[in-house]
Amino acid sequence: MFTERLPLLPAVLPAFRPCPPACQRADWESLPDTARQRLLDAGEAEAARSIAPMPLTLWLDFIRSGRRADWEEATFSRRARLCALVCAECVEYRGRYLDAIADTIWAICEESAWQLPAHNSYVRDTPQLPLPDTARPLIDLFAAEAGALLATVHFLLGPELEKAYPGLTTRIEQEVRNRILTPYLQDHFWWMGNGNEPMCNWTSWCTQNVLLCFFLLPDVSQEERRAAVRQAAYSLDCFLKDYGPDGCCNEGAQYYRHAGLTLWGALHILSSAAPEAFEPLFREEKIRNIAEYILNVHVDGPYYLNFGDCSPLAGRCGAREYLFAKAVGSPSLAALAASDFRADPDPDHLTAQDASSRINLWYRLLTAFTQRELESHPAPAAPAGDVWYPSVGVFAARRGSWVLGAKMGSNGDSHNHNDTGSITVYKDGRPFLIDIGVESYTRKTFSPQRYEIWTMQSGWHNLPTFDGVMQLPGAEYAARDIQIGEGSISAELSGAYPPIQGLNHYRRTVSVTPEGITLVDETDWPGEVELTLMTQLHPQLWGGGLSLEGLGLIQPGSGVELTVQPVPVTDPRLRTAWPDTIWKISMYFYNKLILHLN
Repeated sequence: MFTERLPLLPAVLPAFRPCPPACQRADWESLPDTARQRLLDAGEAEAARSIAPMPLTLWLDFIRSGRRADWEEATFSRRARLCALVCAECVEYRGRYLDAIADTIWAICEESAWQLPAHNSYVRDTPQLPLPDTARPLIDLFAAEAGALLATVHFLLGPELEKAYPGLTTRIEQEVRNRILTPYLQDHFWWMGNGNEPMCNWTSWCTQNVLLCFFLLPDVSQEERRAAVRQAAYSLDCFLKDYGPDGCCNEGAQYYRHAGLTLWGALHILSSAAPEAFEPLFREEKIRNIAEYILNVHVDGPYYLNFGDCSPLAGRCGAREYLFAKAVGSPSLAALAASDFRADPDPDHLTAQDASSRINLWYRLLTAFTQRELESHPAPAAPAGDVWYPSVGVFAARRGSWVLGAKMGSNGDSHNHNDTGSITVYKDGRPFLIDIGVESYTRKTFSPQRYEIWTMQSGWHNLPTFDGVMQLPGAEYAARDIQIGEGSISAELSGAYPPIQGLNHYRRTVSVTPEGITLVDETDWPGEVELTLMTQLHPQLWGGGLSLEGLGLIQPGSGVELTVQPVPVTDPRLRTAWPDTIWKISMYFYNKLILHLN
């Protein structure tokens, strides 16, 4: 799709202009007062803090213990600090923040490496090297983010920084060239694409930020830009090949922001440089479907249908979703993005669960300069209709106050959990049956021991277990004979499990009406099935079933044994979505279960 447009490149690829530079005062002074004040407040808060230290022992904490969080918090805090300080200086333009900006730029330039310790390997899925090789820069997600950040700062405040600190802009240019531009043109990193090798959000995410480096810095030649565009086009085609025509993001709503939206970012930059070549791609049905995925898995308010490593609180939509909607011509997505923005108390994501969401300066600029349009967008957001994504096996249906989500694909997705056949349920916009998500990332999260982690296992999803036997990972462990009806889905789930003597079929059928959800599980397994249901509300015995704190009832048929187990939630990442205790319901039955949620 992208590479076939390369013959249409113009003779000159101009620089990218993400917004007016700081010296164009009329544009910055015309920003909405609330946007200006928000940016000033964030800058003031960061100016009062010191730059986070990043000693060698902090890097080695990952090698020694497998912990990622402390290094990532330090590196993200530095970059978030620079974003806030630069925005505040651009708004105020009195030089008050320049010293703090220069100190933070210097600290980032002095870092031995911009990649994370958890990403410090040159070959995909191989053990991380103990220390970074400063002679061989590695481009991972956050090296590319750092390069894009410094390039954007250079664009906004280059003359002002050079006047106050002669040579600092040259240092920025040298560091970005040595760590991003040259490696990108001379080396091959796995996320750049290699034939049929599977890609993930790394491809579009890194490509977007590398393109910002090539098209924002002033010392980049036309030959270098053309080479970067050729590589980016190839990489984005490799990224798109792993999407079905339906546009479903197999990594979930939270990763859409790093996958679908960075695809928009990369295409936006390319279209700015070569509109005849790349703007027509926004009219491709597949690109539009990728954009609208986030609309179709939205539940209500901050909640999304989640699976895999995704949290149900995937973050509110905003400027990027809105601009993607405009580019592909989706009024429904534009309405959701504008409505979500107006409801968002933190549009710059300063307190978001995903700390990486606050380190991209371009995103803050997009939010500020799109705010008036977002606030005045006339159309109210409307709920999406039913949707079936056959490429991943994601189903969503809405009736009255109920929303049903089902994952009927395979256990071979990126950021996979063993969750084939699992359902999530919402009532009145509140979680009824939940998918827990993932704990804080550690070395174990992306290792051969991944499925030793409890949140990855089918026994902690809304799924059956057979005498302790749970699902296995891999694309071969999949749902079969999937049938879609009006507000309903049915599938054979036995293939998601290893061979179990006596188990030939386990069919799940689930449907939604305005009155509630009905789940029917049927199996030929001769033993007792343990069906797990997860909820954040304390289930109380009520008649022959359970009551969920006034939200609704779970009513199994006769002969079903019930147990309820509290599950403490102590992990910081999980605590952003769930209370300190969630609940595991176990239902024990033979052959057939009919379950009503109402």
